[in-house]
Amino acid sequence: MSRHTRRRSPRKTRLTIAGAALLASAAAVGTMTIASADEPARRQVTSARAGADHAVFVQGDELAGNTIHAFRRGEDGTLSAAGSYATGGKGGDQVDAPTDSLASQGSLVYDNRSGRLLAVNAGSGTVTSFRVEGQRLTDRQVVGSGGDFPSSIAVSGTLAYVMNAGGAGSVQGFRITAGGLVPLGGSHRSLGLHNKKVPLFSSSPGQVAFTPDGRDLVVTTKSANTIEVFPVRHDGRPARRAVINDSAGGVPFAITFDRSGRMLVAEAEKSTVSTYRVRRDGTLKVVQEPLPNGQKTLCWLERAGDFFFGGNTGNSTVTGYRTDRRGKLALTNGDGVATPPSARSQGVIDLAVTQDQKFLYVQNATSGTVDGFRIGGNGSLSKVTTVTGLPPFAESGMEGITAV
Repeated sequence: MSRHTRRRSPRKTRLTIAGAALLASAAAVGTMTIASADEPARRQVTSARAGADHAVFVQGDELAGNTIHAFRRGEDGTLSAAGSYATGGKGGDQVDAPTDSLASQGSLVYDNRSGRLLAVNAGSGTVTSFRVEGQRLTDRQVVGSGGDFPSSIAVSGTLAYVMNAGGAGSVQGFRITAGGLVPLGGSHRSLGLHNKKVPLFSSSPGQVAFTPDGRDLVVTTKSANTIEVFPVRHDGRPARRAVINDSAGGVPFAITFDRSGRMLVAEAEKSTVSTYRVRRDGTLKVVQEPLPNGQKTLCWLERAGDFFFGGNTGNSTVTGYRTDRRGKLALTNGDGVATPPSARSQGVIDLAVTQDQKFLYVQNATSGTVDGFRIGGNGSLSKVTTVTGLPPFAESGMEGITAV
């Protein structure tokens, strides 16, 4: 028996030719960040904050020294620069990454309970935490990630888990304290991958996330086409072996959850979203088969109430979705495009939604910009702001975004 517990028939499929072509199309087009872990924990922000305290943070992922770029968010959703902060670590760039250097969702996380911002330093194998005071970041702390090339963080209660994409891949647990992150002994679990220290973007895991109840830790693995579930014990440590589930769609990437706790997974191969119920034993029940959006290389997916927004890096578009009372997912626009692309919006990658669900912020890696949109009552998007001058994708590029 392998290191994992398999509850479904193994499928050792690597990226199909079609999947590789779609992923490669991102490079050809020159297109392809955020919060935290589980969707609810990542989106928890204090609703009583005055408008002057609202912020959007963007991770620069610079190779020479990673920085967090802070922006003041106005009541109308507009952004204005409010400084930048060195993380004390280095950014990273995965091998052959088309536009997204970290090839993940959840690389920058805000935890409302502790008031701390958590960021990965992929090039250093470290994680940085800051105390958030409006748009200011203070009390910096840097700790080892427990592996190579950390690229995603999940938060639930006092727990944070970091996903390391390099080498065999792993998840490592931490306690979130007033002073930052403290490693949780006995929480390190291997993902059994076969990557180099700096992984190939198409074979690195996509995201680590907690289920809304905090009972399970979930990891997507792109090239293996699996979704791995670690039941979490009462002491915060994962089960020794993951339950490996075959993905309903090819190249599973981003994870989010709807109001009822159903899990939605974005799949890059054919730009689809599948919906699952996570069972108590760690197995997954498909409740809606892969829904295509007609776009290219869907990788990122964020929730705003009953709406969801996906970033299609292959053709730099954003797709809108809605769920009905029974949880069935459908496109908000027949053509799968919620907002038309522009010359300053190339290389769509990660996204962030404000807690009041009024605004969506989208990273454009190739352009080095962030677009802000007002979310309409019908899920429509109206652009309210564009900020420029962020690190565009070259040797590396910005990735990771969260709205506070």
